[in-house]
Amino acid sequence: MRYDLDQVRERRGSDSLKWGKYGQEVLPMWVADMDFPCAEPIARALRQRVDQGFFGYTQAPQQLRLLIQERLARLYNWHIQEEELLFLPSLVTGLNLSFLAFTAPGDGVLAQPPVYHHFIRDPILHGRTLIDPPLVQIGDTYAIDFGALEGSISERAKVFLLCNPHNPVGRVYTRQELARIANACLRHGLIISSDEIHCDLLYPGHLHIPMATLSPEVADRTVTLMSLSKSYNLAGLGCAFAIIKNPELRRMWNITSGGIVPGPTIMGHVAALAALKEGGEWLEQVLLYLMGNRDFLATYVHVNLPGIRMSRVEATYLAWLDCREAKIPGDPFEFFLKEAKVALMDGKQFGKGGEGFVRLNFACPRKTLTEALDRMAEALKKL
Repeated sequence: MRYDLDQVRERRGSDSLKWGKYGQEVLPMWVADMDFPCAEPIARALRQRVDQGFFGYTQAPQQLRLLIQERLARLYNWHIQEEELLFLPSLVTGLNLSFLAFTAPGDGVLAQPPVYHHFIRDPILHGRTLIDPPLVQIGDTYAIDFGALEGSISERAKVFLLCNPHNPVGRVYTRQELARIANACLRHGLIISSDEIHCDLLYPGHLHIPMATLSPEVADRTVTLMSLSKSYNLAGLGCAFAIIKNPELRRMWNITSGGIVPGPTIMGHVAALAALKEGGEWLEQVLLYLMGNRDFLATYVHVNLPGIRMSRVEATYLAWLDCREAKIPGDPFEFFLKEAKVALMDGKQFGKGGEGFVRLNFACPRKTLTEALDRMAEALKKL
């Protein structure tokens, strides 16, 4: 089936967080939510489930478990056992469980900003100590300062939160980089919680390597968090999963989540199953379209947005824009919201190294992206 990804569809008035937060005049390019309808096989499966008319308590279908296992084996030569697969209502839930289950109040949680705000905000909200040696900006990309990383690990540190592929800077870490991270964590006895939600959204020349596949020793200390919600635009349906090989870590995880964290909904299960069975054609077309948007965006920024630089996007549909040399008065997020009527993500939300940056979501029809960029260019001209 051929999908028309150029078609602009009206989402205002649909209870969309993305389109409802900033009002009618603002183009929303902020939260990680695509402006493409989901794959037709997924929509069809959801309609068929509604027609059944029963919405009682649910459990993960056995076929969904098997398809996840088969997919991990096919893509990564990663063979997991059924008991190692634990379902979640969202990936952020799993991220929080990672430090609630394996740390005590006051213990240290490591993250490397600029990074998705739940990595740096949530540990503090739950009484943990954030340890945040930042990534280093090198040209149009970012790298890990391994000296700073090693130097930041104290006896207080218990959990390392990894974001790979990285949100917001768009990096896909190499095997060598992952191995150095893993070795540092093993030496200091840290548990690794690896957010790999964007693992399907890679561009040519880049390969996703799950942290847990590096070695049995690394797998024994790793919680891998995955979901189909970003790949197939299903965030509102709620279906994610953790992969935990170590039985003791699974026991602690289940104790912490018991009676508090529900599983996915019926519709989440249905959508995830349909995505794995029949969503591949849609995802292939979306990835090609996103690559075109990425390249169009990079050229537009270079030519028409003076003083703004875009980091190289190796994965995700999120662009990290450095506005520090654009002579924007005050905060660039506030500037573009007020003067261009374009809502971006404020770089300050991503922690150290985020001030003066914004994140732009380019998972939308080219016409919408162009309009947003034209508005931003006009706002800059007025300066």
